[in-house]
Amino acid sequence: MTEILFWAAAAVLFYTYVGYGLLAALLVRLRGDRPAPAPFAEADLPAITVVVAAYNEAAWIEEKVRTTLALDYPADKLRLLVVADGSTDDTAEIARQAGAEVLFEPARNGKVAAMNRAMAHVTTPLVAFTDANARLAPDALQHLVAPFAEAEVGAVAGEKRVDTSASGTAGEGLYWRYESALKRLDHRLGSVVGAAGELFALRTELVEPLEPDTLLDDFVLSLRVAQAGYRVAYAPEAAAIEGPSATLEDEWTRKVRICAGGWQSMVRLRGLLNPVRHGLLTWQYISHRVLRWTLAPVLLPLALVLNVVLAVGSPLYGVLLGLQLAFYAVAASGWVLRDADVAVPGFRLPLYVVFMHAAVFPGLVRVLRGRQSVNWARAARAA
Repeated sequence: MTEILFWAAAAVLFYTYVGYGLLAALLVRLRGDRPAPAPFAEADLPAITVVVAAYNEAAWIEEKVRTTLALDYPADKLRLLVVADGSTDDTAEIARQAGAEVLFEPARNGKVAAMNRAMAHVTTPLVAFTDANARLAPDALQHLVAPFAEAEVGAVAGEKRVDTSASGTAGEGLYWRYESALKRLDHRLGSVVGAAGELFALRTELVEPLEPDTLLDDFVLSLRVAQAGYRVAYAPEAAAIEGPSATLEDEWTRKVRICAGGWQSMVRLRGLLNPVRHGLLTWQYISHRVLRWTLAPVLLPLALVLNVVLAVGSPLYGVLLGLQLAFYAVAASGWVLRDADVAVPGFRLPLYVVFMHAAVFPGLVRVLRGRQSVNWARAARAA
């Protein structure tokens, strides 16, 4: 029974992080690639409103407004709306002087409330959301709107890129490159399973107000579009670049927050677990998201404990235990040397993996106790 449990745990972990990608790639190969939609002619580009929810972003907002308005997109079809509700610095005034339309009220009710309020002022057929500290590629909007040429596309996820030239938590950039590869496969297979808040767009008519306590607004908004029967496409050329978390402590705070939002999202998106109604999307959702927030964090330590028991008198399990212990030793070294400049590619990736799984447990506790506020402090980013 111990062996069965060990190999079952190993199989689920392998499938979650390797097997799903391999199987998705095989299915894409068997089915053939999805043809790319014909791009819009410049005269036919749809009007779009870019919304930036900015709380105390005085350090970033001028550059954000200036570079957004300078994007390679027809000026008469681009509208920029900054919601600076609750800001106690000069965010609203700086954004207004830089050329953005600004909404401001003194009360701070969180990012979701700001997004909901912004939607009442959006009159364009498309709306995009982007973070204040995310630098957009000059042609990001053109690539972001291109998939909307297909009527079945209801939302488009942009590409989050972590600037690995910045100081900060190595490992985050590697993880997001892995995520980008999976999103490419998801897109080619069916629908992307969730967008990143750095940059994503939706058909305005499909945007429904979010519950005020929503923690992962980007994830829930995009998957509710998929739940309604539309595709969430992926535009890897629509790049949004930001620095990694400044410290591992900042990254831990961010991960716990995301995991709390993950559990909340699984409850609110439980309809996606119905394969009769959603078919392929259900399989993608469970494989790419649900397993990471449910079974994987439990099975990772369980596999280690079971391996310890099985290693007694067994060369095979002894080798497997040695590999596991080496992985955790590298992770521990990454923590001890977290402030050191270690020029070894992938050195901190094991620590990032451990962080990602360990954060699930306090995240779940926060959700159950109702202690994860929507008014969280954004994790500091490396310069």
